[in-house]
Formats: sequence, structure tokens, C-alpha cells
Amino acid sequence: MKRLSERTAGFTDSVIRRMTRVSNQYEAVNLSQGFPDFDPPKEITDRLAEIAGIGPHQYALTWGAQNFREALAKKQEHFYGMKVDPDSEIVVTCGSTEAMMAAMMSVCNPGDRVVIFSPFYENYGADTILSGAEPIYVPLKPPAFTFDGDELEAAVKQPGVKALILCNPSNPCGKVFTVEELKAIAELAIKYDIYVITDEVYEHIVYRPYEHTCIAMLPGMRERTIICNSLSKTYSITGWRLGFVMASPEITDRVKKVHDFLTVGAAAPLMEAAVVGLQFPDSYYEGLRDHYTHMKKLFTEGLQEIGLRFTDPQGAYYVLVDISEFGYESDLLFCEELARKVGVGAVPGSSFFKEPENRYIRFHFAKQDATLQKALERLADIRGKMRQ
Repeated sequence: MKRLSERTAGFTDSVIRRMTRVSNQYEAVNLSQGFPDFDPPKEITDRLAEIAGIGPHQYALTWGAQNFREALAKKQEHFYGMKVDPDSEIVVTCGSTEAMMAAMMSVCNPGDRVVIFSPFYENYGADTILSGAEPIYVPLKPPAFTFDGDELEAAVKQPGVKALILCNPSNPCGKVFTVEELKAIAELAIKYDIYVITDEVYEHIVYRPYEHTCIAMLPGMRERTIICNSLSKTYSITGWRLGFVMASPEITDRVKKVHDFLTVGAAAPLMEAAVVGLQFPDSYYEGLRDHYTHMKKLFTEGLQEIGLRFTDPQGAYYVLVDISEFGYESDLLFCEELARKVGVGAVPGSSFFKEPENRYIRFHFAKQDATLQKALERLADIRGKMRQ
């Protein structure tokens, strides 16, 4: 038999999804894969029940149902003052995972390079390689996860750099990029004529006093920013796989074609039901922030009482916990034994870092109070159980 693809030969399975399987194996509290254990807003699920009886049940327009795209455009303008043409500047995708892949394939040629901040969501490196490009990593330095402007420029100005991926707020570290940092990134993008592909799925999960800024709204960035986003986190519908790309008409036209050949289109009944969520008043998003602030406070205060060190997230719903005290050379082994001995699932931090980093594990706290309390109760004796 002929050899399989060289491009994908180095791929492993997703460590995040693997740790969910490990958690299930040991009946651990799964704080690894980032999905909530509470229901979506009732208004959305009630509307889905109606749609089940009346439709639509057939293909929607390839780049998304008209009313769904119009609702996305109105929401973007409401929150960021960014006017978006729903017909020429939006493509609805099967989750933000496809949005990022379609954006990368629309921008990159084989041999191009893409700058990625590290730590990073594991898909970005794979997306770059699948696009035929080469990733270049720039470290975000813990515990504040700041970047060095000179290091970033040295990466961006390398020959063949086509784009930079910006996850803001960031998974896994919870960093919310400041306006000053975004301006520095924008200046380099303009200076070296590169695209900025953003992942903004956690845009509404930001903790006071931090605020999310959409880099596309900075001077000179509208035409070179490709926004990738989804409804998964904002409305607790990770299984619905509704994402989207927003970009200038020229870019969007290419993304439409790539998307058409990747997945044809997102689920028609789910788009119809989700329009209700996109029309929620501001009070919903204020309540969302309060809800996640409560969960963050409950979980991080519990970690403090146990005496575990962690980096304080500014956004998203993840916390990186420092496991240096336990003396493990492998954070993957630590996470496997944590699930088995303590009964709590986590993701090894090394899966997010390009640098040789083994001192962090990632927990997520998008869970009901009872779930978080159960996890904290099990973690209370982590030192005794992990050293058995």
C-alpha cells in the first residue's frame, strides 16, 4: 500500500477529547473538555421544539439562512459599532472549528507561514499544517501572559508570513488582550501586510474590569481581519455547531467557496432556533457575565483554600493550575493519575504550549455549583492521593 498523507503523519488525537474519555473511564468529574453541564436558555430550546414540527428541515442557503445572518450582523453592530453586510460579509459554518479551517484555507498557500501565540488552542497548529502552511510560535509569558513586541515583530517579518491567529479572550490561559496590545499587533499587521484571523468565541465571557475589544475595529484592520466565532459558548449550545466567519467581501467570497466544499452548510433547524438567542437584550449578556463570574469565584476560591497555585483568568472559563509541587516530569501522566486517583479530569498544559512546559494543567469551570463543589471536595486531598 502507498503511504498515507505526509502532511498529517505527525497528528495525534485531540488531548482535550482524550482526557474526556479518561474522565469517563474513571468516573471522574470532567473539568477537561470545555462544555457546560447546564441547559441552554429556555427561549432557544422552546423555539427548537417548535421548529421540529414546522421546519425548515432541508438545506439552507450554503452560507447561512438569511434571517440568521441578518441577526448576526445586527448583534455585531450593536456590541462593536461594526456594520456588516449579511449577504457579502458573513458565512455561517459548522462551528468555529470549521470557521477557522475555512479562513485558513482561504488565506494560505503551501509554504506560507502563520504566527500563533503560545499557549494556544490545539486546533490552530493543525489548521495551519492542513492548509499547507508552517506555524511560527510566539510565547505569551506566564503568569500575566504578556508578549514581547520585539519577539512578535521578529516572527511577523519572517519571509512568507501570511497571517497571525489571535484568540481573544484566550483559551487556555484566559488572557484578555488590552487595547494597547491589540494596537501593537495591528501596527505590525499593517506594516508587514498580513491578515489577522481571530477566534472570539469567548467574547461575552469576560470578568470585570476587563473588556473585550474587537481588533477589526481598530484603524486599518477592518479589511485585513477575519473574525471566526460561534454561538457555542455564549448560549451553551456547543453541540449545535453553529459558527461563522465575518470578513470583507473579497475574503468572504473565497470563504463561501471553501465552506461549500467542506460541509455544504450548517443545520437549518438549528439556525432558525438560534435566531432567538441572537436577539436577546443586553440583560442576557450581563447575566451571562454575572453567572460566569460566580462560577469563577466559587472554583478559584476553592483552589485557594486547598492551597493550589493558579493563574487568574481575565476571560473565558479556564484556569491553569501549577502542579510543580508534585514533581511529575509528565503533566499528561499527572492528569491521567488525577482522574484515576482523585476523580477529577483535567487537560495537560503541555498540549497548549509550543515551549517545553509541563508545570500547568487546565481545568474548566463552566459547571453547575454542585459539580464544582464535588470536584473541589475531591481535590481537597489531592496531595495525599497523588502521592500514594
